[in-house]
Amino acid sequence: MKRYILPLVVAAITFSCKNEKSVSKDEKKDLADNASTTVQTAIGPLELVAPFSSESVNNNSDVIGWPEDLTPKAPAGFTVSRFATDLEHPRWTYVAPNNDIFVAESNTSNSADRITLLQDTDNDGIIDEKKVFLDDLNQPFGMLVLNGYFYVGNTDGLYRFPYKEGQTEITAEGEKIVDLSASGYNNHWTRNIITNKAKDKIYISVGSSSNVGENGLDKEERRANILEVNPDGTGEIIYASGLRNPVGMDWNPTTGDLWTAVNERDELGNNLVPDYATSVKKGGWYGWPFSYYGQIEDPRWSDDPHPDMVKKAIVPDVPLGSHTASLGLTFYTADSFSQEYKNGAFIGQHGSWNRKPFSGYKVVFIPFKNGKPEKPQDFLTGFIDSNDESKVYGRPVCVAVAPDGSLLVNDDDSGIIWKVTADK
Repeated sequence: MKRYILPLVVAAITFSCKNEKSVSKDEKKDLADNASTTVQTAIGPLELVAPFSSESVNNNSDVIGWPEDLTPKAPAGFTVSRFATDLEHPRWTYVAPNNDIFVAESNTSNSADRITLLQDTDNDGIIDEKKVFLDDLNQPFGMLVLNGYFYVGNTDGLYRFPYKEGQTEITAEGEKIVDLSASGYNNHWTRNIITNKAKDKIYISVGSSSNVGENGLDKEERRANILEVNPDGTGEIIYASGLRNPVGMDWNPTTGDLWTAVNERDELGNNLVPDYATSVKKGGWYGWPFSYYGQIEDPRWSDDPHPDMVKKAIVPDVPLGSHTASLGLTFYTADSFSQEYKNGAFIGQHGSWNRKPFSGYKVVFIPFKNGKPEKPQDFLTGFIDSNDESKVYGRPVCVAVAPDGSLLVNDDDSGIIWKVTADK
């Protein structure tokens, strides 16, 4: 299979680097004394503290599950209910063109490795049947129905299976049409996929295999990118690069631009580096691993700073908070919610491990006016136990719009898909 790689990325991956990206205690202290930096984003100025201004921590959450009488909290005018339960790590949801709803049950370890078809047979808004649609997969994530095929983004590649609309099970052998480097640092094994309006391209999100290139950039070839391929897997280009861990992808319904949610780097302190949602320019370079938010150099690359690459880095559009693990993204184009939500973007934040106190563990909403983003606002909260902030009830990931215009939120660690419905 012939590959095409943009010259910018070739330059990035052919530089040498050491196997360790460490900074001494004295260097960290000197860096922490530096002044903050302000960058201009699409929603206004963003002040970023100096690296190592606070200690990097390992602060994993204790997921305790949801009591039966408790749900996440939505704004006034919305009702939250259990849409599907007793799933095995429901990581991602896909609503097919015929409104069938598929969920990838997948995990970093002890993964179910299957795709399940969810059915509401009595039309009461609650899933009452779950059917194994496709199994024996390899950490499946993104799904897509296109041109008589059901596509699956496994961690090791893009696969397609023969498919007919309405089919409730696939037993046919699939074919791998794009080979991808498997697994990755801290859950960067996910491979999301979407198509474009013309349905003649597929876009694949591939996160980095490391935090900041510490294992050598030879291990990062075709990673930290969004790839573009033809539906048969040929004609690959790197559509955009320097995106540490892009996951959710969708098209801005007003401008037609591709957008993605990106999980940024760790271990620079509590308040660096903010995750973000951004429009994605074809051929664009977004800085990872050499810099962040444009030309702010990552100090762990001081021995080999790549100034020619840094000066080309694009500032992302919408900061979403440091270590929030912003992963899910969908534009809301349905009509069930009030007009203020029309054409805006929902973001699923899986929650921090590299911050104290926690950040993320919620769904936020980015209003858009005339195709331009505004400041994010909280939409679905209550995932952190208010009585013990070391504990969380669940961790939201995917956000998807259901056929009836409600919002579906995958809470993978609790095995629940939540449904957020506008009150009549």
